[in-house]
Amino acid sequence: MFIAMNRFQVKPGSEAAFEKVWATRESYLGTMPGFIEFHLLKGPTSEDHTLYASHTTWADRAAFEGWTKSEAFRQAHARADNQTGESLYLGHPKFEGFEIIQSERKSDVAA
Repeated sequence: MFIAMNRFQVKPGSEAAFEKVWATRESYLGTMPGFIEFHLLKGPTSEDHTLYASHTTWADRAAFEGWTKSEAFRQAHARADNQTGESLYLGHPKFEGFEIIQSERKSDVAA
C-alpha cells in the first residue's frame, strides 16, 4: 500500500476557512481505482501556524499516481478554492509519500 500526505501550515485565524474548504469540496476520491481512505488531520498550533495534513491511503503507488494524472484530480483541485481571497497558508503544502512496509491493526476495533 501507499500513503500520500500533504502538510499545510495554516495562518493563525484561518483554521475555520481552511476546514470549510475541505468540508465543502468535491473530492472524487471514491471513484478512483485503488483508493482506500482519506483523513484530514489537525496538528499542533505554534506561534505562526496550525499544522494540518491530508492523508490518503492507496492500494499502491501506481494507483496514487493514476489519481494525480486524472481528470477527477484536476476537477477536485480546481474547486478547492478559498473564498476569502487571501492565502490561508505559510508557503506551499509539502507532499510526502510513503510505501507501507509493515502494518498492524487490532482485530476487534471498528474503523
